[in-house]
Amino acid sequence: MDNFYIITNRLKDQDFRITREIQAYIESHQKHCVISRKDAEGHIIPGSVPEGMDCALVLGGDGTLIRAARELGGYNIPLLGINMGTLGYLTEVELPYFRSALDKLFSGEPDVEERMMMRGTVAGKIENVAMNDIVVTREGNLRVVHFGIYVNGSLLNSYLADGVIISTPTGSTGYNLSAGGPVVDPTASMFVITPICSHALNTSSIVLPAEDIIEVEICEGRYGRTEQALVYFDGADMVSVSTGDRVVIQKAEETTRLIKLSKESFMKVMREKMKGN
Repeated sequence: MDNFYIITNRLKDQDFRITREIQAYIESHQKHCVISRKDAEGHIIPGSVPEGMDCALVLGGDGTLIRAARELGGYNIPLLGINMGTLGYLTEVELPYFRSALDKLFSGEPDVEERMMMRGTVAGKIENVAMNDIVVTREGNLRVVHFGIYVNGSLLNSYLADGVIISTPTGSTGYNLSAGGPVVDPTASMFVITPICSHALNTSSIVLPAEDIIEVEICEGRYGRTEQALVYFDGADMVSVSTGDRVVIQKAEETTRLIKLSKESFMKVMREKMKGN
């Protein structure tokens, strides 16, 4: 690999000291390096990504990598996460070892994992993609909301709950795991549906094929009350919805490509990351 694109979490590296150190190391090996240009809100400026980038180095934690994956969705650039966060399920390299990781990239083509993403359409008009999850949750007062879950046009289940999580395999170790959902191998291709604090005794997660189309409907509240809810894409972009609205979720055409330098299995990595948590 010869051309590198660096995406930095400004909160983790405010003075760009680490970013410049990595850039200097790359350029000292006669490789080309570009630092991403971002707007005031920290988003990569559309149209500013150079052509011909072989790899995007993402400096931060899992949240930074997820954001980069969404913003680089149309560029087909493989990502390598350099962890400046905490657990870091997605970030492959711990910061002290960035030089040895780059040496491997300089000397050959690494393995690349394809990770499923999903696309959500809200109320038939607003579209967005997610790498981890799409969450539909209550808004305002502390009370449960009635959600209807449809699969390929047929009612699967309904919940009185704080919300519902639709997760990819990559996102199974995120909010889904905290809500009691199953951990899925991140290279798989499927959906995981997990209710949040459901007002019922039997509310197990449901696993569905990636080819299915899932719809989450906001149903009427008690006494015909109009309910308000929120839809979150990867915990970032948010859309307001109300009774009668539906969120349609399906597998996205885009995928996230993650560079894998380690040969350790996902289960071993998860076991090590979860120690003490």
